Amino acid sequence: MRVLVVGAGATGGYFGARLAAAGRDVTFLVRPGRAARLAEAGLSVRSPLGDFSVPAPATVTAATIPGPFDLVLLSCKAYDLDGALDDVAPAVGPDTMVLPILNGMAHLDALDARFGPGRVLGGSCAIAATLSPEGEIVQMSELHALTFGERDGTRTERIARVAALMEGTGFAARLSDKILLEMWEKWVFLATLASGTCLMRATVGDIVAAPGGRELMLGLLDECRSIAAGAGHAPRDKFLETSRGTLTAPGSAFTASMLRDIARGARIEADHIVGDLLARGRAAAPDGAWPRLATAYTHLKAYENRRAREQG
Repeated sequence: MRVLVVGAGATGGYFGARLAAAGRDVTFLVRPGRAARLAEAGLSVRSPLGDFSVPAPATVTAATIPGPFDLVLLSCKAYDLDGALDDVAPAVGPDTMVLPILNGMAHLDALDARFGPGRVLGGSCAIAATLSPEGEIVQMSELHALTFGERDGTRTERIARVAALMEGTGFAARLSDKILLEMWEKWVFLATLASGTCLMRATVGDIVAAPGGRELMLGLLDECRSIAAGAGHAPRDKFLETSRGTLTAPGSAFTASMLRDIARGARIEADHIVGDLLARGRAAAPDGAWPRLATAYTHLKAYENRRAREQG
């Protein structure tokens, strides 16, 4: 199976590097400068599970894609999605599968509109990684999971081929019959975490130690849960129990990556992670109220407005 990984950054680059190191036929779609650097220095991963490198990985640029691939692994920030779709279009043929591992759900609408829902799988990942100034991928914990599946839950021949591709690659790969529900559950958790930690500019432990902090986090979780339930994807009890524990753990240093982006003055996925969830809730229940989530969204958009003004 020929695999095209869109980008060679912290997330897609990590899973692509693992696939390539396991001998899979992997090509990275990158900018010309990144292609030159990878040809010279290879794609290096620093990991608590053991460092490794892929010497001179196969690369293409948007202008040199040779034709359709069997599988496109798409990982980018939501605000880069439109450009990524244009770049990857020549790689998507009649039988190509597109496996996105972005957060939220809005990207599925964009992919369906561009390539047709029959080509788009469901996917989700969990990893803490970053790109060093030298271009190395740095995995910051042992967590590295990728979940995938047909969006209708069926076990097709093509999804079985994807599962076989992922076996023995050094990361935790799992085929799910409930991938849309799992994507919604992750969205509920991430929107809660991002809203709370960004609004309070603090870790989970700092928030729950403050007056009303525990109630804030649980209230945000319940608002996000109610929107998912209204959309027909009610989170499961076990997920909610685990999430409540994680989001109210005393002394926890846990924060959303969005807070780290704000701290360094970077772009954020306010609309994709928080705004779109709120919009879906309002579309399904025009008289509904999600005051904590709405306040968090206003806060994030105010940050974006200030950032744009300061950058001229």
